[in-house]
Amino acid sequence: MPSHDDLDDAQALIASSAPASAPAPERRIRPRTTQREGRVVGQPGFVLHSYPYKETSLIVDMFTRDHGRVGLVAKGAKRPLSKLRGVLQTFQPLSVSFSGKSELRTLIDAEWVGGMLPLEKTALLCGFYLNELLVKLLARDDKHPALFDHYVSTLNQLAHGEPAQIVLRKFERALLKETGVAADLGRCTTTRAPVEPEASYVVDPERGPRQAVVSDVWPVVSGKCLIDMERDDYADPATLAQSKQLMRFLLAHHLGGQPLNTRQILIDLMQL
Repeated sequence: MPSHDDLDDAQALIASSAPASAPAPERRIRPRTTQREGRVVGQPGFVLHSYPYKETSLIVDMFTRDHGRVGLVAKGAKRPLSKLRGVLQTFQPLSVSFSGKSELRTLIDAEWVGGMLPLEKTALLCGFYLNELLVKLLARDDKHPALFDHYVSTLNQLAHGEPAQIVLRKFERALLKETGVAADLGRCTTTRAPVEPEASYVVDPERGPRQAVVSDVWPVVSGKCLIDMERDDYADPATLAQSKQLMRFLLAHHLGGQPLNTRQILIDLMQL
């Protein structure tokens, strides 16, 4: 089990890198957004990470439902009596208002919405991993409402004790799909035939699966693993083990060599 020091380290690492139970009940945050003259009011959002800006302010990386990942200047948020000081916390559902049209907007207001269980222990570290993925793989101002809903669902599943390995694999796959870089895992790119469950494959990050050969250095997985992943079915222990290696390889490619600090902590602590 991760210690409090491990979780603190995870938060610091994210900041420094700026740029089979029953289904758990879910609360989805529905937008109440109005927009005029560059002002957005009542937008559902989550803090991905924040870091100091000048003496009393913060720059906040916020994941919003209808505006994607946005950078916000929270003026005076570090002051002891600031309303924002206790509100801008990770994994807390917020309703945020901001203005501006530049890459960094100004945070006008943020209110805690509530209705979600807090993340604790291992689930908390998994949450930091999700946030690091979003910071490093999502471009600013790209709208991803479906991914936002998936993020809320994933936080709920982690908070309710769903198996972390399965929850993370599903989110990683959804993230690659939403950003347009996930190949169809159910069809071989060289033959255009459906993937065969008993055959062995490697996955070209830019094209998709092809049958494995002896000289391959990429992770080799079974066709059944690829079919299961396409269906979001991780009940087979072999699929779960192979998908972990495959997703680690694919994410590393699409990250362009950027290290995932929280991923390494998770590997060290619990082999996720």
